[in-house]
Amino acid sequence: MPLLNLGILAHVDAGKTSLTERLLHSAGVTDEIGSVDAGSTRTDTLALERQRGITIKSAVVSFPLDSVTVNLIDTPGHPDFIAEVERVLGVLDGAVLVVSAVEGVQAQTRVLMRTLRRLRIPTLVFVNKIDRRGARDQALLHEMARRLAVPLVPMGTAAGLGTRAARFVPGLGPTALDALADHDDDLLAAYVNGGVSRRRLRAALAGQTREALVHPVYFGSAITGAGVTELMSGIEQLLPTADGDPDGPLSGTVFKVERGPAGEKIAYARIFTGTLRVRDRVPFGDGREVSGSGRGLSGDGRGVRGDGRGVFDDGRGAFGGGRRAFEDGREEGRVTALTVFDQGADPRQDSVAAGRIAKVWGLGGIRIGDALGLPGKAPEHHFAPPTLETVVVPGPGTDRRSLHLALTQLAEQDPLIGVRHDELRGETSVSLYGEVQKEVVQATLADEYGLDVTFRETTTLCIERPVGSGRAVEFNKKDPNPFLATVGLRVDPAPTGAGVEFRLEVELGSMPYAFFKAVEDTVRETLGQGLHGWQVTDCTVTMTHSGYSPRQSHAHQGFDKSMSSTGYDFRGVTPLVLVEALRRAGTLVYEPMHRFRLEAPADTLGALLPVLARLGAVPETTGTHGQACVLEGAVPAARVHELEQRLPGLTRGEGELETAFDHYAPITRGPVPERPRTDHNPLNRKEYLLNVTRRVGD
Repeated sequence: MPLLNLGILAHVDAGKTSLTERLLHSAGVTDEIGSVDAGSTRTDTLALERQRGITIKSAVVSFPLDSVTVNLIDTPGHPDFIAEVERVLGVLDGAVLVVSAVEGVQAQTRVLMRTLRRLRIPTLVFVNKIDRRGARDQALLHEMARRLAVPLVPMGTAAGLGTRAARFVPGLGPTALDALADHDDDLLAAYVNGGVSRRRLRAALAGQTREALVHPVYFGSAITGAGVTELMSGIEQLLPTADGDPDGPLSGTVFKVERGPAGEKIAYARIFTGTLRVRDRVPFGDGREVSGSGRGLSGDGRGVRGDGRGVFDDGRGAFGGGRRAFEDGREEGRVTALTVFDQGADPRQDSVAAGRIAKVWGLGGIRIGDALGLPGKAPEHHFAPPTLETVVVPGPGTDRRSLHLALTQLAEQDPLIGVRHDELRGETSVSLYGEVQKEVVQATLADEYGLDVTFRETTTLCIERPVGSGRAVEFNKKDPNPFLATVGLRVDPAPTGAGVEFRLEVELGSMPYAFFKAVEDTVRETLGQGLHGWQVTDCTVTMTHSGYSPRQSHAHQGFDKSMSSTGYDFRGVTPLVLVEALRRAGTLVYEPMHRFRLEAPADTLGALLPVLARLGAVPETTGTHGQACVLEGAVPAARVHELEQRLPGLTRGEGELETAFDHYAPITRGPVPERPRTDHNPLNRKEYLLNVTRRVGD
């Protein structure tokens, strides 16, 4: 039977998990409907999720329809856990975006829809809670059309709004033809020349939905079941099923990693092509390539090429046991067990074919975002990175090493928490999206690891960007370079959002591949702390000089490291070269800015505006909505929490605030914020060399 990997996405409290439970019950997978309030849902399995009534981790469950099997992925709705949603997007065939008929379009709704549109993921919209007091239908449709700015096709209307008897009345209205004809000239011509048959209209709807050109809208209630049958028909008839050749080369993506009862890693992976089998040896990793003049690392289209000796300089493999490393930094492991999702369970299987989602055991070094089989693109970030940071403070009796290990394991499941250890100060910090995530980290450490922690005050995470271009070089065997390596680097600014690109202007064959890889990896690591201690991004780093001392050995003796270059030399000299190039380029510190939408009684505007000004918020548009005033603009992320706290007192409790990360803005006033360094500080050459080599250059 064909497969459909379906994501359920929504803003917090839209009823997404309740809808998942209703779908499972309606499909016959469960005898009783799980309750979020009672903590009995199938997808919120963590104790913390059931205690708080929110989804924290994505979960997969399967159910059958008449002609398709659906792998449903329930995702968190709270913006603090947007990273979980991001990882799921790359494995979806389609999505259902849930909107509350009462609360309407929220900031998170807009962020999700923009991303779904950008990725061209076919999406249905389910307007939930039509049985709740204050539910809207036509007014909400107008709000969605205006605030989401996407073509919507109502699949019917709601009757009995705001009552337990509320129901969905199916039927395409005249607006359906208007939306579909915008993308189909033949359909428009047929309408002008005499009309369009219902069959043709449904075919156009299915085709355009599968191409993510339009979005059908259903009304209903996950609690009463209204509209759910029609939604299930839409899922089956309007969304595309998974494709992929099961006989092709293996290609898959890992979107979730968890640990089993014995501490073993379990990877959740979508298989796009080929078939994964138990006992297969599978390469995995991000497979990122170094680029030279726009070409792959080999420079001739033949892929990665080095000196044939593997990752280490002495010809040994990078790992023992059942794992080994490839020259592109990927690993290989043996699959020891597989399960798939089937009718609410996850039975063991000997193989998993293209299109399916599987749980995979045996790949000890696996990480979220890794490609299985064929190398894939580096994981893309569709949402903003975390903009907050806090120091984790161990409580009485909490061992610091145990805490560091626990945080490292949490980072395996959520890499964006960005564990950062400062050995000099004995402190560990984590990156966050918000205060709720902080509370969840604290509760997880207590419940799962028995560790008592508190947190320091949350601070803002800034970034650095190069202002201009700068270059530097250190030559092998020339003072003051104590390393047996020549490295020259040029740093150039790149467009906003470009990230970091590493390129070559030297011949690939000029030295072993392992040395190029050591330079690139060290460049990316060093850019984690720029001139002011912040992550450096949106730049291109080009290797302009390279050189090494070939392997030397004496008669009847082994390899002489004192006369021969090793990866250590390149990892040691690269930070010195890079920070000098950054010094000459100069960097500017940028702070995260949120886009805000504030709706409040018009007579409170006089009290609001001065406070907004003091918080650095800049209203860009002002409008009215009935008796309310609507302000939209930008506010520093560091001041959002204070604005949220002050808003009720300024607006008699009637103000509504929506915020979401929008961009980074340069800090042009006041002192430039500095972030304490946790590396060996290559900004201070003497201190760096003392820490790294115990030798001091002249």
